[in-house]
Amino acid sequence: MPLDHAVLHVDGASRGNPGPAGVGVVLADPEGAVLHEVAENIGRTTNNVAEYTAWIRGLSLAADFGARQVTIHSDSELIIRQLKGDYQVKQPHLRGLHAEVKRLFNRFERVRVRQIPREQNADADLLATGAVRGEIDPEGRSVVDFERPRKAPLQLRAAP
Repeated sequence: MPLDHAVLHVDGASRGNPGPAGVGVVLADPEGAVLHEVAENIGRTTNNVAEYTAWIRGLSLAADFGARQVTIHSDSELIIRQLKGDYQVKQPHLRGLHAEVKRLFNRFERVRVRQIPREQNADADLLATGAVRGEIDPEGRSVVDFERPRKAPLQLRAAP
């Protein structure tokens, strides 16, 4: 059964700028039950590329789940302001990623974007930083499905 409304928490991390980088995505239903998590090491890149890549992974995942509406929670002021048009995308290497996120927005009937404090994005941050440190999977990519949904007060778990 398709998911009508997906709630995403997305984060990108880079140790160094550029440096080893990873993305974290938490996909939940509106009641907070976590349906899917993604932690992926994306190689050596900048924190902004990692943030955009997390948005792309999250939006693609929500579309794969058949969501018609999506609410995205992110702690990246820069990415949110660039997507809203408040800031220009000055770096040429970010323009394609920015365009891809905008293209993915068109797959949904409604998209809401919420800027949240980092503390409220702790689960996505934990996945992203774990991927950077190689704690997720020797192949550098891991997708975790839960057999039973968990209620997710997503802001409670702090990154180490």
